[in-house]
Amino acid sequence: MTHPTIQNSPSGVLIVNKHAGVTSHDIVNRIRRLYGTRQVGHTGTLDPMATGVLVVLIGRAAKASEYLSADSKCYRATLRLGLTTDTEDITGAVLTRAEQIPDSDAVMSVLPKFRGKIQQIPPMYSALKVGGKKLVDLARAGVVLERQAREIEIFSLEAQATDQPTDYLLNVKCSGGTYIRTLCADIGHALGCGGVMASLTRTETGGFSLEQAHTLDALEAMTPEERDSLLFSTESLFETNERVLLPAFYEKLCRSGCEIYLKKIKKAFPIGTRLRLCNEDGIFFALGEVREYTEGPAIKAIKTFVLEA
Repeated sequence: MTHPTIQNSPSGVLIVNKHAGVTSHDIVNRIRRLYGTRQVGHTGTLDPMATGVLVVLIGRAAKASEYLSADSKCYRATLRLGLTTDTEDITGAVLTRAEQIPDSDAVMSVLPKFRGKIQQIPPMYSALKVGGKKLVDLARAGVVLERQAREIEIFSLEAQATDQPTDYLLNVKCSGGTYIRTLCADIGHALGCGGVMASLTRTETGGFSLEQAHTLDALEAMTPEERDSLLFSTESLFETNERVLLPAFYEKLCRSGCEIYLKKIKKAFPIGTRLRLCNEDGIFFALGEVREYTEGPAIKAIKTFVLEA
């Protein structure tokens, strides 16, 4: 990934190392002040107790959030056995306690059940909306709804014992939409003793890692020029999408909202494919999608990020 040229109006992707005790929206508000713009958003909400990688979108990059795929994420978490709470983590009200804690062999033996594609019921204490209302808001009002299980995928799951017999360090790589709190609770349930999430750090998401992230304290100590230099290009959000270089004539048509027929530019992509659209010099300017038209498949720009022709 490369950093863009600093511009007077900041635009790009900032990787923040979120600290515990604040919401993702709190981080957005702080970044708005630091970069002097209201155009700030984020991808992949982290709970207040969670830390780690938060992808923040600044300027015109904020328009990208609705087009980002729910790709895989990596987490480091602490599973605490012998306890259940209403939030499935240590911040909630305790529901049950167990005196007998399974040994490490028992813990390791249940992990294979949670690898691969599994069904998971979203927790009540989550930002998931039902009927236009967040489940967490309903839960705080004492309302509990029946939720439908959803398919998620755990690509890898490893556990390491600690010096506390109740605690295990989990390293998880999973699909978007996975709740690590619920994973901890489900492992505890499978062991018959209950379990909660005692800590959570997101170490990777969207191709960005914790090593690339910056704390708010560090950002606040920088000059505006130093902060701008940390921004990744908006294009970096779509690096898994293939690039298409358009000659000047077709670039102009595309920017005007016209579809670009694949046969005209001698390309072939399946219907529904999303592409990075670049000018003939390789400069990214829009996200495109291949759609079917009466004269055949064509690329249509669905979101333009660089206005200059």
